[in-house]
Amino acid sequence: MSGIESLLKPEECALLLVDFQAGLAFGVESISRQAIVDNAVALARTAVVFEIPIVVSTSASKVYSGPLLPPLQAVLPDVKSIERRNMNVWEDETAHSAIVATNRRRLIVAGLLTEACVSFPVLSALKEGYEVFVVGDACGGLTQTGHALALQRMEQAGAQLTSWIQVLLELQRDWTRHETYEGARAIVEANGGGYGIGLAYAHTMIHPV
Repeated sequence: MSGIESLLKPEECALLLVDFQAGLAFGVESISRQAIVDNAVALARTAVVFEIPIVVSTSASKVYSGPLLPPLQAVLPDVKSIERRNMNVWEDETAHSAIVATNRRRLIVAGLLTEACVSFPVLSALKEGYEVFVVGDACGGLTQTGHALALQRMEQAGAQLTSWIQVLLELQRDWTRHETYEGARAIVEANGGGYGIGLAYAHTMIHPV
């Protein structure tokens, strides 16, 4: 496989967001809770801009975990979360069927908690032949050690680790791609820290050709 072919392409990908709910976010200690929300929102916005199918799943929303986090629901107004009982999305027929129905074999995954509801479907998807990309900075674990070990286990099983900004830049790849330029730039400016500040400055000084 050549270098270009190994890079993510929007038409080959689907995004799975798992258990972004307040009851689970309370337990996250591997990253600040605000950072996990901001990174997940940036990732979701990226999928919207590049027209990537999005599957959202939640669990125990009425008895413990609560609904999908409002900032995520706000950027995904047309996406209905699939409620399930067990920890593994892959073992829920409705959620699994929704992923299969995208007809995409490259699966981008983020969610809470890294040690369980992220790693379980990732390991299952890998076994089923999917190419899986875990967005490490949009996943939250109960501890830094638990988060790191879960990422390590997924990587050893064949998952590829990435970040939300790498996903966006890999999909955009060329700032002269006009159809996604404005949307991608806005996400980076809002969530990309110093790089976003620089991009905003450049936008005021020069314009894409």
